[in-house]
Amino acid sequence: MQDFADRPGAALVAGGTGGIGRAVCRVLAERGSDVAFMFRRSGAAAAALTTELSALGAKVLSLQVDLGDSAAAAGGVDAVIESFGALHTLVYAAGPHVPMLHLSRVTPAQFRDQLVGDAGAFFNLVRPALPRLRESRGSIVAVTTAATRRFPVRDGLSAGPKGAIEALVRGLAAEEGRFGVRVNAVGPGMLTDGTAARLIGSGALDEHALSFARNNIPLRRFGDAEDIAEAVAFLASDRADFVSGQTLDVDGGYGA
Repeated sequence: MQDFADRPGAALVAGGTGGIGRAVCRVLAERGSDVAFMFRRSGAAAAALTTELSALGAKVLSLQVDLGDSAAAAGGVDAVIESFGALHTLVYAAGPHVPMLHLSRVTPAQFRDQLVGDAGAFFNLVRPALPRLRESRGSIVAVTTAATRRFPVRDGLSAGPKGAIEALVRGLAAEEGRFGVRVNAVGPGMLTDGTAARLIGSGALDEHALSFARNNIPLRRFGDAEDIAEAVAFLASDRADFVSGQTLDVDGGYGA
């Protein structure tokens, strides 16, 4: 499938060096898109991803950007336009590390920081991208969480900010549709990549917790980053050209 081969310009993936972001970049490149991606810290991971995407035939631009800085986010969008001429897809697959805490143990400062670092960062990026997406009649896909539908205990620092992003997705879909811009979200369930991998590595999720989580999933297994990337690519493609304002949970039936 070469869903993006005829699209002008490039796709921009925020959080490109994360587990989900890398998979999204690969799928977009495999399907004919040039790719710009943003990362915050890991220059080595960015260099490796650039090499991988270039080998797939994509023109690639990596940008080290702190999305908490609205001016830096706008500058990143400008750099994409300067390099590629147009922006056809924006994927938000970024966000800060989320510690697992009961809401009663979350301080106001922690909650504020998560909101600013996730929902605030999403808005910082979307706002300067909108004029360019109107020009291309492009789309936005935000990677959120299935926890906004069925709440897992101790996941409030993720579900709260991601719920704010999903509200923005619906609002943007309602307001930007007249310009031909579609806006959707993908809600990952429990994965072997990304945030879940970090939580397992840190010990926040032990084998008992993983077994309990697995038993709550009708498919009795965890997903992976490629599952999310496939959903993102579908929503960004013309195969979903009448889909907007929706959240597609990829969670093995967890929210059923």
